[in-house]
Amino acid sequence: MPSFLSKLFGTKTTAQHALLVYLRLSDEQHGEHDEREDIFSLEDDMSRAIDAAHAGEFDGNEFGEGFCTLYMYGQSAARLWEAVAPVLKKFPVPAASYAIKRFGEVGAPEERVELPQ
Repeated sequence: MPSFLSKLFGTKTTAQHALLVYLRLSDEQHGEHDEREDIFSLEDDMSRAIDAAHAGEFDGNEFGEGFCTLYMYGQSAARLWEAVAPVLKKFPVPAASYAIKRFGEVGAPEERVELPQ
C-alpha cells in the first residue's frame, strides 16, 4: 500500500538500505579522547564522500561497549560502501572492526565486511 507522502507527491517509496561501520575502541567503554576526535574527523570525510557520490546520508554515531558505530543510509548499501571504502582505507582501522551492509529495512539480508588494518 502506498504511503501518504507517495500518494501526495506521486513518488514511489523504496526500502532504505544501511551501512553500519563498527570501529573497535581502545577500551570497553567510549575510547580515549584522541581516538574519538580522530573518528569525528573520519565522519566528516565519510559524509563528504557520501554527498559527493549522491549515495545517501551519514546519520551519526554511537559510542559504547568498546565500539563506535557509524550509521549511513541510502537507496543502495553497495553504493554507500563504494563511497566510503576509500576513506576507510586511509584511516588506521583498529583490529576487530567491521562493517555491515544491510540491503533493506531491519531484518533484510546483510553482508559483513571485515575492515583491513
